[in-house]
Amino acid sequence: MPELGKLIALSELFEVSVDYLVKDWVEEEASANAERLEETVADLARYMKGYTYDSKTRVFGIPLVSIRLTRHGLFGRESVAKGIIAIGNAAVGVVALGAASVGAFSLGAFSVGVLSIGALAAGVCSLGALAVGVAAFGSAAVGVYAGGVAAVGDQIAVGVAAMGQTAIGQEATGQHTLLWGNGLAAVQVEQFLKEHHPDLWEPLLRLFSFLGAHIQ
Repeated sequence: MPELGKLIALSELFEVSVDYLVKDWVEEEASANAERLEETVADLARYMKGYTYDSKTRVFGIPLVSIRLTRHGLFGRESVAKGIIAIGNAAVGVVALGAASVGAFSLGAFSVGVLSIGALAAGVCSLGALAVGVAAFGSAAVGVYAGGVAAVGDQIAVGVAAMGQTAIGQEATGQHTLLWGNGLAAVQVEQFLKEHHPDLWEPLLRLFSFLGAHIQ
């Protein structure tokens, strides 16, 4: 609010009443406040809506790229990104990245896919804090082939604590076991695995040999 002395001087200069000047100032201030409020509401609406995008390029009617990043209705139907490449709170695609994601290649807090990476991961090959899959690797891993701190594998398990038909670890339970003891060399682990799984896929053989030699 302008000072009273200035208001009186202005009223005398323009030959209008002080009430008229005060009323005019109040109206201008109210108008400015209304504009600021409208801008704030618009910013808030944009913030809650987030960002959505579907590319014009499509493959069999599916967007090449689909993005759904929202803060309201995180997992509603309209909040799911569906595309060849999908990115969003929830994403479904060949390549899917999101809090919850499903795809051939999936990356997210919870992910399901052929190759999945996430806090909770499930797939043919999965990597995560908790991983479940044909080949699973993580802090806790369960699969046909499993490697991690705690590993349970139908065929092979390698970890600090391992359980499987063939188990390698500080604590190992299974039909064939190899204990860490004072340490293992990769060549020892490789020979042990070849003895009991002669047809093991070479990349898995090398990976498990490396994990077995670096349990600690």
